[in-house]
Amino acid sequence: MAIARQDVNISSPEATTSDAQSTANPTVLVFDSGVGGLSIYREIREKLPDAHYIYVFDNEAFPYGEKPQEFIIERVVRIVSAVAQQHELAAIVIACNTASTVSLPALRAKFTDIPIVGVVPAIKPAAKLTCNGVVGLLATRATVKRPYTHELIERFATECKVHLLGSAELVELAEKKLHGEKVSCDELRRILAPWLKMKEPPDTVVLGCTHFPLLEEELLSVLPDGTRIIDSGGAIARRTAWLVVIKIKSEVQKKLVLLTVLKKMSIVNY
Repeated sequence: MAIARQDVNISSPEATTSDAQSTANPTVLVFDSGVGGLSIYREIREKLPDAHYIYVFDNEAFPYGEKPQEFIIERVVRIVSAVAQQHELAAIVIACNTASTVSLPALRAKFTDIPIVGVVPAIKPAAKLTCNGVVGLLATRATVKRPYTHELIERFATECKVHLLGSAELVELAEKKLHGEKVSCDELRRILAPWLKMKEPPDTVVLGCTHFPLLEEELLSVLPDGTRIIDSGGAIARRTAWLVVIKIKSEVQKKLVLLTVLKKMSIVNY
């Protein structure tokens, strides 16, 4: 049996529980193409239990994994803009690896005053955790093909063998499970066959799609004994909570006006 998934720590300050609970009910937008982003939402809610949440999923264009890059960028920016026009957002979380790898620059250029957090494959921590030097990235076919993914591998996993496995079927299986349908382990074995047949398969597997934590139990039963599963959901939640706290503190400071009355009754605004 594989080892239960391990939380990873992205190098960023963490929000403490006391800080998170002291915020004045901020509104956080969580966006995904489907319901896979609920795994990220649950992690964030544990860190910011008093926040208001808007979960938006683009079921009309689901799944994003097979869509052109330009299509994804235009659609994500348009949908997020529509929500931002109606709600004052403390943070935007793109809880979709495919959308994150292509749309974050455009979103950050448009929403310069709102913290934006994306989800990218946890290649760096996986490279540090692997014992046999073989890492597996389980993602959508789009994420597997993106230049950004290969840049992460070149930057952080040059001393490892990284085997990429892209699957749209896993996304669909995760959606079905969330709707109460049983997931066939035989079907998972068929999808994972390229790894399972290896003489030295990955001992550390990165879940490169937010849908895949929904299949954690089934994946653990199929992967070889001792396999580590890496999911960055906890780290994304900590990063989001920290950014929300910082933004709210900044807004409070902006609203603070110091006035002093001089002898001639003139008012000076600092």
